[in-house]
Amino acid sequence: MSKPNIIQLSEFDITQKIIESLSSICTRAVLFSIKNESKEATQIADELKISISTVYKTLSNLEELALVEVDKFIISPEGKKIKQYRSRIGKVEITLTDMEPTLSLYPNTNNNKSNNQS
Repeated sequence: MSKPNIIQLSEFDITQKIIESLSSICTRAVLFSIKNESKEATQIADELKISISTVYKTLSNLEELALVEVDKFIISPEGKKIKQYRSRIGKVEITLTDMEPTLSLYPNTNNNKSNNQS
């Protein structure tokens, strides 16, 4: 049986997936945007001047990786249920030792949850 190559290994390695995700400036911008207060996707898109579809795709990926959470739901004037997202991480450290990355994630300790007004 042959040993899997680095690309095959990385497909299933959560550390690798998180590092790849965080290499995107868009992903980092979204995370920074929701670090101190929860926001809905349209607020993030307006603030960062990026498309709403890009924000939703980024948030979905970050939620899948457990780096963001839905902080609360708000009801719009039209009666729509809207998610407000918040970063679960406050700090990330990536260290390379002998070609093997070590990922350290630190929780978002900001206690100002849900202080964004709708």
